[in-house]
Amino acid sequence: MSDRLELPEPLDVLAVGAHPDDVEIGCGGTLAKLSRQGYRVGIVDLTDGEPTPGSPGPEVRLAEAQRAAEVLGVQVRVTLDFPNRKLFDCFETRVELAKVFRRYRPTIVLGMAAKTPMASPDHGQAVQITDAAVFYSRLSKWDDQFDGLPPHPIRRQLWFPLGPSSLNVVQGSHYFVVDISDTFAIKLEAVRAYRTQFPPAKERVFRVIESLSKSFGMVAGFEAGEVFISPTAMGVDDLVRAVIR
Repeated sequence: MSDRLELPEPLDVLAVGAHPDDVEIGCGGTLAKLSRQGYRVGIVDLTDGEPTPGSPGPEVRLAEAQRAAEVLGVQVRVTLDFPNRKLFDCFETRVELAKVFRRYRPTIVLGMAAKTPMASPDHGQAVQITDAAVFYSRLSKWDDQFDGLPPHPIRRQLWFPLGPSSLNVVQGSHYFVVDISDTFAIKLEAVRAYRTQFPPAKERVFRVIESLSKSFGMVAGFEAGEVFISPTAMGVDDLVRAVIR
């Protein structure tokens, strides 16, 4: 059955968020940089993020998400049909995300790093869903669960922290910083595309994003940076190229 499926061109990197704007805030600068470097990049939102207080409905939020994707230069954006505020890690959510992985066949998956206290509990659920879907994506002898989409082993999974508490997430972890000095302005433009979520009254959000980006960048010698966490140590085969920019 899988031999007859017409699949799109594979993606190099696919980032997963609970809601539209999560990925932009967490790793938008990196996605913009990857796109400009010629990589094929995508975003998956597990929900449409609605309802929210400032939005008139999902059509507006989805239009904002599409505009943000255009700003970043990502080639694919998928919104799954799970409910905002009621997102839970379960078999159905794992399978639906794994279907996206099997269809777009990314080399690398970027997922959220941890739950976010005092913010949406959907974030913590998204962590578990993504981790499980990465595993489900490669399983064979289970075609009936995945609409006949062929198994796809993802070569590397990384996590991105989200929110002001993220400074604590990386301590003791295998983490590294991506230089987004040249794409930081693009990241902010993508986040600002969500006008219903970040009106002038929430300008503080952009100051927090800027502070975190500059703090992460400073420790690595960049003007601005984004942190990624690896669940395992990352090896290198060229010490000089790995440590000298």
